[in-house]
Formats: sequence, structure tokens, C-alpha cells
Amino acid sequence: MSPRFFTPSLLAPGASVDLPPEAAHHAANVLRLKPDDEVRLFDGRGGEWTAHIVRMKPTVHVALDRFDPASHAPELRVTLVQALPAADKMDWVMQKAVELGVAVIQPVVARRSVVRLSGEKLARRQLHWRNVVVAACEQCNANMLPNISPLHDLPQYLAQPAAENELRLLLLPGAGERLRDLPRPKGSVTILVGPEGGFEEGEIEIALLSGFKPLGFGPRVLRTETAGLAMLAALMAIWGDC
Repeated sequence: MSPRFFTPSLLAPGASVDLPPEAAHHAANVLRLKPDDEVRLFDGRGGEWTAHIVRMKPTVHVALDRFDPASHAPELRVTLVQALPAADKMDWVMQKAVELGVAVIQPVVARRSVVRLSGEKLARRQLHWRNVVVAACEQCNANMLPNISPLHDLPQYLAQPAAENELRLLLLPGAGERLRDLPRPKGSVTILVGPEGGFEEGEIEIALLSGFKPLGFGPRVLRTETAGLAMLAALMAIWGDC
């Protein structure tokens, strides 16, 4: 199968574009592609283009050939609200969430979150997260680029109104209700996942007042980097496209 690359340039019939620097480096130095080799390009809006390489230097320049409008995004629109985990676990969460078909990733800071980001450090991390999401899309055949929402404090996020027919799920160890007990949602689904130490009682109360429904995983307690992904996989298996 031809290599896939994301380009921020909006793609249109008859266009030709330079690959972004990281994609160009991968094409030239890792894949060892040559002029006339076939590649696939997508701009994150859905569908993708079959194209061919025109030249490798001074930039990797690609000409578009034909468009495939097929959307690879699941009909079930899922938002993952993830309290920041320690170390680089957020990279792993984002990568796997993209592979599982997430539509939106909303990072939040809870009271027990170990990682705190602001200013230039936050800007660098957000750019890094975008690169993680782009690479995951290139690998897993996704052609809709999931949205990474700006980092919010948990109360700031919970103050936002729910969308129409949105099903809000708070993953909470010990909660009695299970996913199998719920009717098929009429709209989008949002999953709220706490940090390593879990949410404080006050945060749980605010989440419940904001329309979140507590949902458990049975007798097991999952890690923060596992819980949201496990629920996302279950949602896609029951109501999505898996």
C-alpha cells in the first residue's frame, strides 16, 4: 500500500504541494521514495488523494492525481476528556484514541493532576500532541484529523453546556451501572477520565450536576491511561463501526 502523508495545505483538483518537513524527511530518508513513486495525501477534512512524487529536491514536491471521497470516520462521534496523566502517558492515550476513532480529545487539569502546563511549555506540548495525532492518522488510515481542544481546568470545562442529545459518561470505579445497561445514544458521547489519583469528591459532584452519568468497569480498577481507551473501544464495538 502506498505511504500516506498529512498535509496542512487544502488539497484541490490539479494542485501540487510540497510535503511538510517531517513528512518529507520520512519520505526521502526513511522510505527512500523516488520521483514518480505513488503516495496518498489527506488534509484532515475527509477523503484522500492518490498522488505521485514530482521531485525530491530541494523539496519533496507531489502532484495530485485522483480523489477518493470515502470517509473513514465512525458515525458515532466520541469526545475523550482526559485529565493529564504523568510523564508521557498522554502521548500514548492520544495515539491509541485516534486509532480507535475518537473525534475530539479534550485535555483537562484536575486537582490531583501531577502535570501542570502553562505558557511556552503548554504551547510546545500542544504542538507535540498535534504531531502525535497526525502521525497516528497517517498510520491507521484515518482521514479526518481529530480536534485537540485547548487545555482547560476541570471546572472550566464542566461549565460548558452539553450538546443536544449528548451522552456524558463519568468513568468511576465502583459505579454500579455498566455500558450494557444504557440505551443507544441519539447523539454524541463524551467520556470523562480522572488522573492517577482519581477525581476528588467535589469534582465528582460537579460532574454529576453537569449531566455526567457514573459508569463502572465491574470489580476492576483501570489506570487512567487505560480506562478511557477501554471505554472508547467498547463504544465502537457496540455502537460504532468495529
